[in-house]
Amino acid sequence: MNPTVSPVLQLRLEEDWLPVCERSALIAGRGVAALLPDGRQAALFVDRAGRTYAIDNRDPYSGAQVLSRGLTGTQDGRAFVASPLLKQRFDLETGRCLDDESVAVTVYASRIAS
Repeated sequence: MNPTVSPVLQLRLEEDWLPVCERSALIAGRGVAALLPDGRQAALFVDRAGRTYAIDNRDPYSGAQVLSRGLTGTQDGRAFVASPLLKQRFDLETGRCLDDESVAVTVYASRIAS
């Protein structure tokens, strides 16, 4: 009997891919926070088309680890998350703040693997 392998979201950290959570834990429009080996947190998202995104979970304006709890949306075809605290919007592909171009969060390469 072969066990069923669940697809897993992986993040690229330096030279390796780190398994972070099962794909089934991600729901379009909702974020998930993950603790990374170095103590940082990542905010993980998936859109309705199945594309995955991973950014730093720390809101650079408040310092709180809350971006995974933000509201997601699109602007000009670009996916973003709005901080639940002060509502600044961060592009999920580039990490750039859409409300202040001088601010950005770290973006992590992500993929779904079996």
